[in-house]
Amino acid sequence: MLSRIDVVTLFPDWIRGLRELGLTGRAIADGTVDLHCWNPRDYAPGVHKSVDDRPYGGGPGMVMRPEPLAQAIESARGDDGEALVGCLTPQGRRLDQAAVRELAGRERLILVCGRYEGIDERVMDTLVDEEWSIGDFVLSGGEPAAAVMIDAVVRLLPGVLGHDQSAEQDSFSDGLLDCPHYTRPESWRGLDVPPVLLSGDHARIERWRRAQAIERTRRRRPDMLDLRGLDAEDERVLAEFSDAEQDKG
Repeated sequence: MLSRIDVVTLFPDWIRGLRELGLTGRAIADGTVDLHCWNPRDYAPGVHKSVDDRPYGGGPGMVMRPEPLAQAIESARGDDGEALVGCLTPQGRRLDQAAVRELAGRERLILVCGRYEGIDERVMDTLVDEEWSIGDFVLSGGEPAAAVMIDAVVRLLPGVLGHDQSAEQDSFSDGLLDCPHYTRPESWRGLDVPPVLLSGDHARIERWRRAQAIERTRRRRPDMLDLRGLDAEDERVLAEFSDAEQDKG
């Protein structure tokens, strides 16, 4: 289970701020996970501590120089030859809930945040083991993506959510989006909580939530249902609440 996260970044304050925020901050404060930052500027020579330079072949922007970045990555990795180094990049594997569970099961997470036009490819070829993306868009740097990944992973660690079933009911955990949720008051601006949630029949409530999750996924993310499919129990639950809606009408 994950116990340590190292982030190589030119803007460590971006990441250190997680220590003060929500579930991630509490997990760090109580020792569930350690968070460390490594700044390539600390390994750059000269007064100006330059970590970027013009790209060979011309073109706009700057590229992160290999040596300062390599030394920062090697310092983060230390003697742990088993730890994988991941880089946040639009070219990487798409982060999804299955990947988040996979990452939470590792002992260490080492993340490299790129900046400028990119990282010298020789560093990617020799020191980076995997690449991760949080979506098909471009950010000004890898720090926001690293923060997203850290938050998603840390909340899966034992004891962080405070209720073991919370993570199991999240969207994507069973290949479905989450069901709707309601709280007090029972009636708000003319809108009422669905009666089934007030019935006290916990088995029926669970079936209703299942049906709602399936229907929401069908409407909003049909591609997920195409991959997952529905089993006989799913079809039975859908039919039960479809019939109930027709009777009510």
